[in-house]
Amino acid sequence: MEQGLARYIWTHTRKQQLWILLVVAMSMIPYFMSFDLPKQIVNGPIQGDGFDTPDATQLFMRIEVDWPIIGKALLFPGVELTRLQMLLALSMVFLLLVVVNGLFKLYINTYKGRLGERLLRRIRYELIDRVLRFPPAHFKRLKGAEVASMIKDEVEPLGGFTGDAFVSPALLGGQALTALFFIIVQNVWLGLIAGFIVVIQATFIPRMRRRLLILGRERQLSARQLAGRVGEIIEGVGTIHAYDTSNYERADIVSRLGRIFKIRYDLYQWKFFVKFLNNFLASVTPFLFYSIGGYLALQGRLDIGQLVAVIGAYKDLPGPLKDLIDWDQARQDVQIKYAQVVEQFKVDQLIEPEIQAVEKSDPGPIMGALSIANVSLSDDSGSQLLEHVTLQIKPGEVCAFVGSTAAGGDALAEALGRLIWPDSGRILVGGKDLLELQEAVAGRRITYVAADAYFFFGSLRDNLLYGLKHAPLREPVLDRDQEQARIWAIEEARSAGNPDFDLESDWIDYASAGASGPDDISGRIMAVLEAVCLMDDIRDLALRSTILPMSHPDLVEGVVELRQKLRDLLDEKGLSHLVIFFQPDAYNSEMTVGENLLFGSATDAEVMQRAMGEGGYFRQIVMRNGLHKVLFSMGREIAENALELFSGLEPDHPFFQQLTLMSPESLPEYQALLQRIAGKDYDEVNDADRSTLIRLSFAYVEPRHRFGLLTDDLMARIVDVRQQFHADLPEDMRGAFDLYAPDKYMSSATLMDNILFGRISHRHADAAQKVQSVVRHLLDAQGLQAQVLEVGLDFNLGTAGRRLTQVQRLKLNLARALLRESDFYILNRAFAGVDQRLQEQIVRNVIAHVHGIRKDAAIIWVLTNSSLAGLFDRVIVFDRGHLVGEGTESELAEENPAFKVLVN
Repeated sequence: MEQGLARYIWTHTRKQQLWILLVVAMSMIPYFMSFDLPKQIVNGPIQGDGFDTPDATQLFMRIEVDWPIIGKALLFPGVELTRLQMLLALSMVFLLLVVVNGLFKLYINTYKGRLGERLLRRIRYELIDRVLRFPPAHFKRLKGAEVASMIKDEVEPLGGFTGDAFVSPALLGGQALTALFFIIVQNVWLGLIAGFIVVIQATFIPRMRRRLLILGRERQLSARQLAGRVGEIIEGVGTIHAYDTSNYERADIVSRLGRIFKIRYDLYQWKFFVKFLNNFLASVTPFLFYSIGGYLALQGRLDIGQLVAVIGAYKDLPGPLKDLIDWDQARQDVQIKYAQVVEQFKVDQLIEPEIQAVEKSDPGPIMGALSIANVSLSDDSGSQLLEHVTLQIKPGEVCAFVGSTAAGGDALAEALGRLIWPDSGRILVGGKDLLELQEAVAGRRITYVAADAYFFFGSLRDNLLYGLKHAPLREPVLDRDQEQARIWAIEEARSAGNPDFDLESDWIDYASAGASGPDDISGRIMAVLEAVCLMDDIRDLALRSTILPMSHPDLVEGVVELRQKLRDLLDEKGLSHLVIFFQPDAYNSEMTVGENLLFGSATDAEVMQRAMGEGGYFRQIVMRNGLHKVLFSMGREIAENALELFSGLEPDHPFFQQLTLMSPESLPEYQALLQRIAGKDYDEVNDADRSTLIRLSFAYVEPRHRFGLLTDDLMARIVDVRQQFHADLPEDMRGAFDLYAPDKYMSSATLMDNILFGRISHRHADAAQKVQSVVRHLLDAQGLQAQVLEVGLDFNLGTAGRRLTQVQRLKLNLARALLRESDFYILNRAFAGVDQRLQEQIVRNVIAHVHGIRKDAAIIWVLTNSSLAGLFDRVIVFDRGHLVGEGTESELAEENPAFKVLVN
C-alpha cells in the first residue's frame, strides 16, 4: 500500500478528481455573480441609479463581447425594462443563481460522497485481502477484535476524506478567494481588513489544533486496545469464571475506560477552546465592517449597494474558511490514521496474490509422492520444533505419526498443511515446492484437519459444504430486475477495485465431492456422516428442532401418520406405559398444570403474553370458573411443602435437582411471601403475591414433584376450563396458538414432541432412551430417516459451533474434510480427548471410506493414542524434534525404544 494517503487517493481516483475539479472551477462563475447581483439590485432599481424619470427604461441581459482583432460583437441586444420590471427581473436572476449554486453543490457533494464510499470500499477490501494473505505465523500475534475494529471503524474517516482530499481545498479556497476578491474590488481597505483576519485564522488555528491530533491518535489507539481486550474477555470467559478473575477483568476495563475518559475530556476542552477563538475572530470582522464600512458610507466614499454587497460577501467568507481549516485538521488526522493502518497491515513474507488466484477448473490430481527434504521448523519464540527431517509419503500409503506431545510429528503435520513455513529444507509435492503451489491445488488436493478447526455462524450443512466452495462455478438464473441490479453491482465492484464475484452463484464444487450436482450430494454427505459416527448426533439435533410445515410438507405429513404407528409399536413391545399421550378430553399427568390448561403452544409470543396478562382472555376464563382461588391455594401448599423439605439444605444439595419449581436462592423470598399472607385468604392478598403463587402452581407436575395436590376432581375441572378456553378462543388468537390435535402438526413444538404426541413418563429412569430407540427404528422403517437428517443438517451451530459438544465438533470437522476427494489427508491429533473405543472405530471407518473412494489417496494421521498404531501400514516415530524410527507397528515394538515407551 502507498505510504501517503494523498498519493493513495490520487493513484486510484485521478480521473474522477480531475473531473470534479473542473466542475468546481465552473461553479465559481455563478458563485461570483451571486455576490455582485445584490449590489446591482440595491443601486439600480431600488435606489434608482439609471432610472432618472418614472418612465425610464434600461436594457436587461444585453450581451456584448469585445474580441481581440475582430472588435465588439453583439450576441444579444437585451430587453428594455422599467424600474419595477428590472427589480423583478434581477430578483428572478438572483433566485436562479441560488438554484444553480445549490445544484452545483448538490452534484459536487453527491459525487464526492460516491467517490469516498468507493475508496472506502477499496481500502476495506485491500485490508481484508491482506489479512487473507498474512503468513500463518503472523496470526499468533494478532487480536482479531483489534483488526476488525481497524477495518470497520478506523478507516471510516478515510472514505469520507477521499472526496474532500482535492475538491474541498479547491472549492472552499475558491469560494473564500472569490469572496475576498469581491470585497477588495468594492473597497481596498475593507478587503485588507478581511484578508488580515483570514491570515490570522489560517495561521494560528491550525497550529493550535495540532494538540487535538495528538489526543485523537491516543483516543483511537486506546479504543482499539479496549476492543481487543473485550474480544479476549469474550473468548476467555470460561477461564475467567474458572479462576474467579472476573473482578480483576472489571478493574482492567475500569482502568482503560478511565484513560479513554481523560483523553476524551482533554480533547473536548481543547477542541471547544479553539472553536471559541475561531468564532471570536470570525465575529470581529462584521463589527469592523459595520463600523468602518458605515463610516466610509457616511463620508460618501462607499455607496450603500457596495456596503450591502461586501457584508453579504463576507457572510459567505467565514464558512468556507472555517471548513478549510477543518479540512486541514481532517487531512492530518486521516493521514495519521492511514499511517497507523499501513503500519499494522505491513507484514513481511505476505502471500503473493497469484497463490490465491481463483481457479474454476479442476487442477487435477497430484502426481507423485509427498517429500520432506531436510526440513527444520521453529515457533515464533525461536524454539526448535523439528530438526533436519527427511521423509517421503507415497500415494496410497496409510501412515501414523506417533510421539509424545510436541515431539515433532504435529509440527510436521502443520507444515504439510502450510500453517508453519520451514526454516530450512523443502517440502515437495509431486516435485513442486509446497509453498509455491497455488491454493487451488494445495487447498483442494491436500486436506489438513486439526482439532482446533473453526466453524462459521450458520447451519451444519453450510459448514459441512464449506470445503467445496472454491469458485463461483454456476451463475444464478436472474429475472430482468435482478439482471440490472447485477450489472450495477459488477460496475461498482470494478470501480472500487473489488473482484466482481457473485455470492449468489453456486460455489459448491460437487465434482470434488464425487457428486454430479445438488441432487446427488446427499448420498455423499450421508456416507461421510456414517464414517465419522455423526449420524445419530444429527438425528438427535433434528428431533430437538422445530420446523416450518411449509418447508418440509412430506415430513410433516409423515410425522402425523407416524403417531398411531408409534402407539401400535409401543404396545407391541410392551412399552406403551412409558409415554402419556395427549388426549383433548383427559388430563396428562406428565404435563404441568399450565400446559394442561392451555393444551397447546404459542406461535405468537406477544399475543399470548397479552392473553395471559392482567384482564387477558386466559385470566378471564380461569376466574370465571373459580379456578384462580384453587390454583392460589395449590401454590401456597407447594411453597409450604418446598420450604419444609428443602429450607435446611445447602444450595448444592442433590435433592434440589428434583425441585424444578423454584431455585435454592428463591426459597427465602417464598418464606417471606408465606409470612406476609399467613392467615389471609385470596381476596386479602395483593395482586403480586397472588400472581406469584398461581404461577408456581402452573409449573406443578404430580409424578415429578409428588406433593399429592392433584385430585381427580381438580384434574377434571382443569380439563373443563381447557375446553372452554379453546371453544371461545378469540379470532385474533386462533392464528397465534397451536392446539394439540391428533391430526395436526404443531409448528411450535419439536419434531420429537410431534412424533410422540405425548410426554415421556418420569416414573421410569430409562424411559427416554427406550422411547428414542423405538422412534429411530420407526423413522427408518417408514423411510423418513433422510428427511429427518435434512432437518438436522439445517441446525444452526451458533458462534464458532458452540451449540455442539466438543466431540460433535471434532466429528463435523473430520466430516467436512472427508466430503471432498483429495490426494493427501493430513489429520493432526484430530480426535484429542476422545475415548479410545470411539477413536479406533472412527480411524477404521475413515481409512475404509477414503480407500473405498480412491485407493491412491494417502493418509497421514498424527495419533494422540499410540496404541492405535497397529491400524496403519507405516508408523513414523518422533522424539524431541527428531525422526527416530519408522516401520510397521510390530517391527517398532521390538526394535524402537522410543516407541516402546509410548505404547507401554
